[in-house]
Amino acid sequence: MNVSVIIPAAGLGTRMGRDKSATSRKQFLSLEGVPILIHTIRKFLKCPSVKEIVIALRAEDLPGTRELIEQEKSSIPIRFVEGGDSRQSSVENALASLGPSVELVAVHDAVRPFVTPEIVENVVAEAGRTGAAIVGIVPVDTVKQMHRKDKIKSTLPREHLVLAQTPQVFKLDLLRQAFAQARADKFTGTDEASLVERLETIDVSVVQGSDRNIKITKPADLDLAHLFLQKEREQA
Repeated sequence: MNVSVIIPAAGLGTRMGRDKSATSRKQFLSLEGVPILIHTIRKFLKCPSVKEIVIALRAEDLPGTRELIEQEKSSIPIRFVEGGDSRQSSVENALASLGPSVELVAVHDAVRPFVTPEIVENVVAEAGRTGAAIVGIVPVDTVKQMHRKDKIKSTLPREHLVLAQTPQVFKLDLLRQAFAQARADKFTGTDEASLVERLETIDVSVVQGSDRNIKITKPADLDLAHLFLQKEREQA
C-alpha cells in the first residue's frame, strides 16, 4: 500500500500550561533530549507501508523543524505544509498536497510518540481492506452521561464504547470527500473519523490500540512519557 502519514503539529498546546513559544509547545518539548515530535516521526520511519510523511506546522516553526528533520537522515520523503488555525484545517492543507498515487492516508497526533510500528501496520492493513480504520481501546473506567454539570443521567455500557487513538487511516478519496462535506456544512469534528462517520457511506473499523499510546497533553503525561521511553529502551 502507498501510505502517506499526516502529522498535524501546528497546535499551541495550551493545556500544557506553558507559554506559546515554540520551545514550550508540547510537540517540541524535550523527552530525554529529543523533541516529542521527532520521537513520533521515528516510529513511522520504521513502518514498511509508509512512503512519505507530511507535517503541518505554524509558519514560524518551519525553519527550525526542517533542521531537526534533516538530522534524521530519513529514507523516505518528509514534507512540510503550513498548518491552519485548527487541527481540521491543518489536516486539510496537508491533504491538498498529496499526489494521485497515494492510496491511504494515516493521520497521527504529533504528541503520541509511543505508537508501535505493529499497531501502525495493523490499522493500515484494516483500512486497506475496509476503507476506514482507527486505533482505539475499550475504557476500563465506568463512563457516566451527565444531563447537567454535576448530575448523572445514566451509565453507558463499556462494551459499546471505545477511546479513539491515532493513527486514523482512510482511503484518500474518502477522506477528501469527508473534509469537503464538513467544510460545506461548517462542521468541526474532534477527529478525522467523526468527519467520515457523517458521510454515512462506510463503517469505520477499530483496531486494538495500546494503553501506552498516550497523547501528551498535560504536565503529568510527561512523567509517564519518561517512564514509557525508559521501558522502550530496555526492551530494544
